[in-house]
Amino acid sequence: MRNPDAPAVPIAGDPTEDSPEITVEHRPPWKLALRLTVSIALLTLLLSKIPLSAALPRQPQIATLVWFSAGIACSIVAILGSAWRWQLAFAVFDRHVPIRTLTSHTFAGQFVGNVLPSTIGGDVLRVTRGGTSVQSRPLSFAAVVLERLTGFIALPFIAFTGLALTPSLFEHHGGWDTLAIGVGALVALGAIVALVGSRRLGGRFRHHTDWKQFLGALHEGLAHLRRKPRRGLELVGAALVYQLTTVAVVYCAVRTIDAPVGFTVIMAFAPAVAMAQVLPLSLSGLGVREGMLVLLLGSVGVSTGAAIGVGLCWYACTLIASLVGAPPFAFGGRKRQRT
Repeated sequence: MRNPDAPAVPIAGDPTEDSPEITVEHRPPWKLALRLTVSIALLTLLLSKIPLSAALPRQPQIATLVWFSAGIACSIVAILGSAWRWQLAFAVFDRHVPIRTLTSHTFAGQFVGNVLPSTIGGDVLRVTRGGTSVQSRPLSFAAVVLERLTGFIALPFIAFTGLALTPSLFEHHGGWDTLAIGVGALVALGAIVALVGSRRLGGRFRHHTDWKQFLGALHEGLAHLRRKPRRGLELVGAALVYQLTTVAVVYCAVRTIDAPVGFTVIMAFAPAVAMAQVLPLSLSGLGVREGMLVLLLGSVGVSTGAAIGVGLCWYACTLIASLVGAPPFAFGGRKRQRT
């Protein structure tokens, strides 16, 4: 009799299962070109409205470098937090993967997603390498998706907390825009969970051996969370820690540019920007992130130049922190092949 807590999806590489290896295909180059074009167009449009100097710190000094360095450090801590959250997502399937291994995979994924103009995303790399670690690419896919979905619980929660602490934001459109984005994210999350978690819809894919087994694995993960809600609370808690670290990165960017914005305002607006830049419209969120910051921060009196500067500084902190992933990206695959 099968253990009810064991994953119901076939395990790639397990001699007891006749499941083919699923190959992750690279996205067509035209998609990369399109996203790059959108990023360039949005940034050009924004920067055409201001002199470039307006996006730089008003009076650079030692504190400017200190805050920028702190932003890089917080970005590295955020990547470590992402690896921890991913480990808890694997634990939902009763799979333990060493945090050192997942940290390597996460840094490699960040390097691909933020540094390389790649036609594959960082999450695709994580699914592939995580699948090798647990001998099941569908299970790795489900763990990555569960990890991502918890962000759409943590981000609205942080945003709503920021709005509650700064009710004056509702005197401007930025507060209502943030509320709408947060509610929209929760509605989308609820729809995904309802569809994939349903036995009649998501459950029908549990025993498939083609690409549908990825949906089956995600369905099984949601079933595990229903049986063991404590695992879900741990996962959401890790997501809150991770997203608060990201908010700290944005606050460091604000202080680097010396924009007149308080921390509670950043708590409200940064999650809304993070949710918006998830949309696959541009390369690494360039242009979308800066445009959202102009929209939201501009509602509370921040100049267009300062808002763009905050966005570019935020991206720079993430980019520099992602460079740490170059060695894991370059040599991680070779190590797996030798193993």
